[in-house]
Amino acid sequence: MTATTTAVEGAEAGPTGRDRDRPAAWRSRLYRWDLRYSPYAFVAPFFAFFAAFGLFPLLYTGWASLHRVELTAPDRMVWVGAHNYLRLLDNDFFWNALRNTITIGVLSTVPQLLMALGLAHLLHYRLRAATFWRVALLTPYATSVAAATLVFVLLYGRDYGMVNWALGTLGVGPVDWQNGTWSSRCAVSSIVIWRWTGYNALIYLAAMQAVPDELYESAALDGASRGRQFLHITVPALRPTILFTVVVSTIGATQLFGEPLLFGGAGGQKGGASHQFQTLGLYLYEQGWFYYHLGRASAVAWSMFLLLLLVAAVNVLIARRLRKDR
Repeated sequence: MTATTTAVEGAEAGPTGRDRDRPAAWRSRLYRWDLRYSPYAFVAPFFAFFAAFGLFPLLYTGWASLHRVELTAPDRMVWVGAHNYLRLLDNDFFWNALRNTITIGVLSTVPQLLMALGLAHLLHYRLRAATFWRVALLTPYATSVAAATLVFVLLYGRDYGMVNWALGTLGVGPVDWQNGTWSSRCAVSSIVIWRWTGYNALIYLAAMQAVPDELYESAALDGASRGRQFLHITVPALRPTILFTVVVSTIGATQLFGEPLLFGGAGGQKGGASHQFQTLGLYLYEQGWFYYHLGRASAVAWSMFLLLLLVAAVNVLIARRLRKDR
């Protein structure tokens, strides 16, 4: 038998062992690639959208804040450096908006979180229809900001509002909620409290359910009442959660926009006739979309961003202190 005949017979016999191992090698290689690169493929859409709709607008806003640019001609930029920021430091309306933002933030955040903590404590114990009450707490959060604010505008009406009617039954004269300084701030704060109390209560409730029941049982055996258990067991266990809600509420208060805008009516961007409840968000909106000063509006936006960074830094310091105290 010749060598040629032997080669032909080997070819007709089928693929060699090396040929049979090639598909298995490719499958093994694809499997390794899948393990290594598929997580990046799954998270890539988020980073792509964040870069397009988050990072790029942020950087572009920072660039625009260093220029004089108008909404009517956004392609015409004149370099002014830090002029827009220096102008804000000398602008009384900016400082008024900053004071209003801090004031409304305190008026809304402190009662909101205290009420949320108390409601979560009540729901933590066994109640009838507990699911119903939890859903009811979340209903204000799911309500539209526009719908909720318009209802509160009717409630706080000077001549026809139900709040003034209730005060009248107690012998208190009518209050001009929209035009008063502190009354308008309290009214706007009440809208925020109504919308976010239930949301924070459910966060606290979830954290309370993670506290071991053995701690409460031991405290009950020692004769501790529910109030003492709440103060000495629940609150210390919830310190990280309370810090989280404080930071989130502070960020929300800094960005407060929809409630004061709709509460102010036709001139809502001014925050009242005397700018008595104009927040930083409203001041930004007024500068950019009513006066067409995009450069100044961008400087306000970056000032708010720097303020949020300061809040985040304080949060990190407090979190480190809490970890050291444990």
